[in-house]
Amino acid sequence: MTTLSGGCQCGAVRFRIHGKPGESSACYCRMCQKASASHALILVSVRGNEVEWTRGEPAWFQSSNAARRGFCPACGTPLAYDAPDGLSLSVVTLDDPETCPPTIAYGVEGKLSFCDSIPSLPERNTMEDADAAGFLATLESFQHPDHDTDRWPLENGHD
Repeated sequence: MTTLSGGCQCGAVRFRIHGKPGESSACYCRMCQKASASHALILVSVRGNEVEWTRGEPAWFQSSNAARRGFCPACGTPLAYDAPDGLSLSVVTLDDPETCPPTIAYGVEGKLSFCDSIPSLPERNTMEDADAAGFLATLESFQHPDHDTDRWPLENGHD
């Protein structure tokens, strides 16, 4: 049996998916843009699978008469989309988001004009940014790691 885990940025909400997830999609509709504060929201269907909230639970916002959206009540990370056709989770909240690449795009009528040009933008490694490299070299992240922990926040930087 496949088991995937994930959670929010601060670690207050963690989950496990027991079973193989369904279709993964990118949605460009305006509701998903606003819910994710991004140009698209990538979701994976978990209908037919057990979702176990292993630490905390999401808070819910009724975003329409047909759907609600789950998010971390502590840090605001968008976690879930629950509609009549079943529950979906945000792919980027998985500990390994590469396991569920999107295979279809929805809501393309809401796609922003610059979306298709993003892959052609010049690229550089974060540490190549001279203005940021100084403070990034001493940055201490308080973000939850991409794996389950027995407790959070960590004490003395250790699980």
